[in-house]
Amino acid sequence: MAKVLTHMCMSLDGFVAQPDDNPAELFDWYWGGDVVVPSAQEEMSFSVDATSAPMLRELTSGCGAIVAGRRLFDQTDGWGDNHPAGAPVVVVTHRGPPDDAATRFPRTTFTGSVEEAIETARRIAGDRFITIASADIIQQALNLGLVDELCVSQVPVLFGAGIRYFSELADGHVMLDDPIVVQGARALHLRYPVRR
Repeated sequence: MAKVLTHMCMSLDGFVAQPDDNPAELFDWYWGGDVVVPSAQEEMSFSVDATSAPMLRELTSGCGAIVAGRRLFDQTDGWGDNHPAGAPVVVVTHRGPPDDAATRFPRTTFTGSVEEAIETARRIAGDRFITIASADIIQQALNLGLVDELCVSQVPVLFGAGIRYFSELADGHVMLDDPIVVQGARALHLRYPVRR
């Protein structure tokens, strides 16, 4: 069964974006080094430091499906139906797909719940892992016990306000195992297996 990961870039005080959804400095590390890591989008590649490069390659090349919320999908215009990781996207939405979804987003699947999205992503991903890339969807998946590993690229900046990576945990504490730590330039990459 495909492993379910989360990955978000986060400020030191726990935010994944400013109140206006702008990630500000959180993505700077993607272009702050001299090691090129290609993306699935022909016109875009990452330039990261040598320590961050293997971690980023693993997160992009090993991903078989991405689960995102409708807000992120709309903000990115569905990544032009080609997410930088190259994996098909499964979108959780209560509004249904856009009217032109069949023609503009043929690789994207729209579902009505987090459970359905993870189930769909498992079928798509096969033996590769699933990455959840929306804070609200991550919180719902954690509450449902569907997350196997939390990945955080922690950036040395304080936002003071904004959209939190973790805020609404239904049952309180979620216990994690010890982290795998990669000290990159302008980002500390942390991977925490979720205890079962």
